[in-house]
Amino acid sequence: MRILIVGPAWVGDMVMMQSLCKVLRQRDPECHIDVVAPAWTGPLLARIPEVRRGISLDVDHGHLALHKRWGLGRSLRGEAYDRAIVLSRSLKSAIVPFAARARVRTGFRGEMRFGLLNDIRPLNKQALPRTVDRFVALGLDPGESLPAALPEPALRADRDNAVAVLARLGRERSQTPILALCPGAEYGPAKRWPPAHFAAVARSMREQGWEVWIFGSERDAGIAAEIQRDSGNACLDLSGKTSLVDALDLLSLADAAVSNDSGLMHVAAAAGTRVIAVFGSSDPAHTPPLSTRAEIVRLGLDCSPCMKRVCPLGHTRCLVDLGPELVTSRLLPGTLA
Repeated sequence: MRILIVGPAWVGDMVMMQSLCKVLRQRDPECHIDVVAPAWTGPLLARIPEVRRGISLDVDHGHLALHKRWGLGRSLRGEAYDRAIVLSRSLKSAIVPFAARARVRTGFRGEMRFGLLNDIRPLNKQALPRTVDRFVALGLDPGESLPAALPEPALRADRDNAVAVLARLGRERSQTPILALCPGAEYGPAKRWPPAHFAAVARSMREQGWEVWIFGSERDAGIAAEIQRDSGNACLDLSGKTSLVDALDLLSLADAAVSNDSGLMHVAAAAGTRVIAVFGSSDPAHTPPLSTRAEIVRLGLDCSPCMKRVCPLGHTRCLVDLGPELVTSRLLPGTLA
């Protein structure tokens, strides 16, 4: 069977999509899975063993770009896809598989997609609370129950590349334990633990002989600079200095990671790294890190999860009041009085 998946736009969702790919391959080990993805998440596809081919969609986030989507779909008609699975609920995401003439085109009921999809399913959010549950459900037959346990994402990391990246930065692979800090969150500030808290964790771990690395995109450079300043320049700042797959490879070298609910949280978990995930405005029942080595830290205030980009009450206590000692105690048991 030839399957086309229209992948998600967010990094974390792309990682979670691997669980769907794994289920599809479990059910049909000979199936071919191709994935349409935007440029910013597409590089991860080369690290998902179940994916045969990544297909780049050169469209800015949120843009319809009908001509480009239709042209890409037409170019794929020769693949004769038996099935297409559309993970997003937007109208525009259904254009490529329709233009590609995929025989069965599956997706949840969303924007006006009748005709573009011919296997439209209702979304029961109570029955499918997690994003990964919803992705996998679209790969099953209508009405079929989810497997008792979903396979966890496991991205293929290249540690040789990680060492090469460090060499380009004038560093050698550390012989001491490594802590990764992932202080960014594209969604908004209501998902970001304060930089001062990250810095306090960095200082504590440096005192225990750990090396500390800060990960993030160029947009996270300001946050990384705050952490560096408040930690007494105790960290290796990698923000904006690595590609997404370079970050994956480097995260696979880390002994632990402290992260907001972000794409890098999911990448670190899928790299096999132990993850301490800090949740504030978002819901760990919806997008938890999918790893037995991950632990969620949250206060669970009455006002959270609000799922807002910016705290509607103006205080972000769900994160501000979650002190660094709570995280350090997970990394170094016995340190919290």
